[in-house]
Amino acid sequence: MPAPPRPHGTYSIVALDPETGELGAAVQSHWFSVGSLCTWARPGVGAVATQSVVEPAHGPHALDRLASGWEAHTALAGVLEDDALARVRQVGVVDARGNVAVHTGADCIPEAGDATGEHWTCQANMMARGTVAAAMSAAFAEASGDLAGRLLIALEAAEADGGDVRGRQSAALLVAPAEGEPWRLRIDLRVEDHPDPVVELRRLLALQRAYELAGKADELMGEGRADEAAAMYVRASELAPQSDELLFWAGLAIAQKGDVAAGADAVRRAAEVHPGWLTLLERLSPEFAPAGQAVREQLQ
Repeated sequence: MPAPPRPHGTYSIVALDPETGELGAAVQSHWFSVGSLCTWARPGVGAVATQSVVEPAHGPHALDRLASGWEAHTALAGVLEDDALARVRQVGVVDARGNVAVHTGADCIPEAGDATGEHWTCQANMMARGTVAAAMSAAFAEASGDLAGRLLIALEAAEADGGDVRGRQSAALLVAPAEGEPWRLRIDLRVEDHPDPVVELRRLLALQRAYELAGKADELMGEGRADEAAAMYVRASELAPQSDELLFWAGLAIAQKGDVAAGADAVRRAAEVHPGWLTLLERLSPEFAPAGQAVREQLQ
């Protein structure tokens, strides 16, 4: 029998949040761009992690089966049925009803194993020790907060328990809403190549939360609800104080709320990082920046 392709040591988790209906997956590996190969999620359908000697097709093919009404166990069995390399595959599946299924092939490189919870499953192979999957599952069970944060806590628990025996390189985090078009994801973050990808993933998640607020503020501004939008812009900037972009929009929001001097100061500080913000300020219409003229006058 020919040898299988080179294995990818990886740990991952797939989960449902029964309160919100969100579905998610998170992964870390000592392999470049693991998120492009391993993690899959679809609104109102399910989430999949496929790894070890990875077959990326198992992700979308399992989701297609779930979307057709199959539950997690039958969907997983379906994708593995004709897989000649099932013995070296590792796949975890959760469906929108919270059913979970996991496969760890008998020939996956030790330490390899999995651990399931009420509506999640963790899987790991080529680990420093055989307790990584259980550590992830326990951390996820004990964590509070939204699904994205809990998935990240599970990855951090894997690192704390030893993680991949080869070290670390890339990570990814997906969260799909309870409903929506198949392509829509609430969170889709990847760290392709980094000396500490889980730490970097936490930084990106904080930025994502800030920009998510800013996106909601944009929508409120488009609806003419400038005061509500202003509060969100300010909060977004507080969540990501290193972002000159969010500082710029927060400055305009602060000015909109009545403190033109403080708002102009924030815009000035953003422009010190990148002068192009002053050029943009000149171009913004009152529709996009009701306080823009006042800020321009203050800066002059």
